[in-house]
Amino acid sequence: MATVIPVPQASALPVAGSGDVFPVRRVYCVGRNYAAHAREMGGDPTREPPFFFMKPADALQVVPEGGTVDHPYPPKTSNYHFEIEMVVALSRGGRDIPVEQALDHVFGYAVGLDMTRRDLQDEAKQLRRPWELGKAADHSGPVGPLYPASRIGHPAGGAISLSVDGAVRQQADLSDMIWSVAEQIAYLSSYFELFPGDVIFSGTPEGVGAVNRGQTMAGAIEGLGEIRLRVV
Repeated sequence: MATVIPVPQASALPVAGSGDVFPVRRVYCVGRNYAAHAREMGGDPTREPPFFFMKPADALQVVPEGGTVDHPYPPKTSNYHFEIEMVVALSRGGRDIPVEQALDHVFGYAVGLDMTRRDLQDEAKQLRRPWELGKAADHSGPVGPLYPASRIGHPAGGAISLSVDGAVRQQADLSDMIWSVAEQIAYLSSYFELFPGDVIFSGTPEGVGAVNRGQTMAGAIEGLGEIRLRVV
């Protein structure tokens, strides 16, 4: 059977140290998963049930190892924010996955950024509208190479940071997450059937802020390397 339009190119992330790629199905993002960030965004840092939003898979921007890539500043915003996050890629799916088994479903981990048109997100919050205009812009999910869990294990701690033009803007530890990666997977699987290829942005620490054209962002997570992006 012929397709009536060209088949869209599938999103995929590179696997560190190999020529292989990880095909992406869905992109889930958890909100306010570090206590200090919850407070800076006006939220409650207690362990209330987590909440999630989504990005389109084609919003991911591949950032290869080494060098600096150009990151387009999106239209319709004057307040474009960075959020450094650890990205989790699933190799197995399922429903109602027990927390104790959740990490068995993880293929690997990467450095990522949840780039946000904050002015549009804030307006959506005030009007009680969906967040897509703020969170789902083209290229709004830069991600570095995936490091397989079979090689590095499952990071439960480690430094996570972001700098802009060499000045540190976000700095925390993965152990500061309110909801662990295993808990996020288990919770999500109670609402959605998860599949291989699903990706989770696991939350950002405090210090989120605006970035402007001409500035360079460098996001790093201990054991997962660094990604560098020049805003153009």
